[in-house]
Amino acid sequence: MVLTRSFVRAKRPCTDGFRWFVRQFGEGGDYQAMLDEMVAAGRVGDACWLLEQFGPTDELRVVDAIEADAIVFAGTLEVRGGVDVDGVLRVGRSLLAGAGVRAGGEVHIGADLRVEGSVRAEAGLQVGGDLRVGWGVDCAGELRCDGELRTGWDLRCGGRMRVAGNAYVGLDLQAEEGVRCAKGLQAGGDIQVENTLRAAQGIAAGGSIRSGMHLEAGWGIKAGGVIAAAGAIRAGESLAAGEAIRAGTGYGVFAGLDVQMEAWEASARVSAPQRPEGLMSGWWAGPAPC
Repeated sequence: MVLTRSFVRAKRPCTDGFRWFVRQFGEGGDYQAMLDEMVAAGRVGDACWLLEQFGPTDELRVVDAIEADAIVFAGTLEVRGGVDVDGVLRVGRSLLAGAGVRAGGEVHIGADLRVEGSVRAEAGLQVGGDLRVGWGVDCAGELRCDGELRTGWDLRCGGRMRVAGNAYVGLDLQAEEGVRCAKGLQAGGDIQVENTLRAAQGIAAGGSIRSGMHLEAGWGIKAGGVIAAAGAIRAGESLAAGEAIRAGTGYGVFAGLDVQMEAWEASARVSAPQRPEGLMSGWWAGPAPC
């Protein structure tokens, strides 16, 4: 893909950036070669701007490993080994890695991110497609996934977490802000969220589910341990906990919000060793059978 000087000028770049572009490339040149040269010259912000303006390409680059100060690539990167980037990691389409991925700056992947090892993002992580990680994910900033999310081990998020598809975490999920999932959320271990946790479908954990504010699910909520929130607990269908169900002081526990009252016994059951305080709706079923 060739970008001309007139194409770039039509996007109204900043004066300093355009002057540098003209001095470096004259009347234009190959799109990806420009991105590579900008990054090599330390103009990573200009390279990201150019990618935002002209979008991804179908180019595929296959390498053994990546170790760099920054990466801005418009197509798909296939890496047989690992990726270690000190700054920004920006890929227009997909990034496929046979080992781990670490980035000291923002990670922005236009399509899928598929990693056999672990992902460590020391800033934010944004994935335009599916996020599939064989080991764990450690994200210091906001995590946004516009597709399905799946990890084999733990997931830790230091900012807000937003998932447009289903989310499955193999072990524990820990988020220091709120979590919103447009479909279902499942973890093999504990789910610990410091703010509100919302899922449009169900929430399930092999361990406990704890929310620092409200806990909401469009379908049911099920935990092997405790279901606890500092605010209200709201479920469109049933609630089931192996240990206890506890809402915050002054807040209620609501089950069956999306079920007719006549169907509560079948579809809005509330099961726990003890009846929750503040149970406002749903059919109390007592302890779940062993």
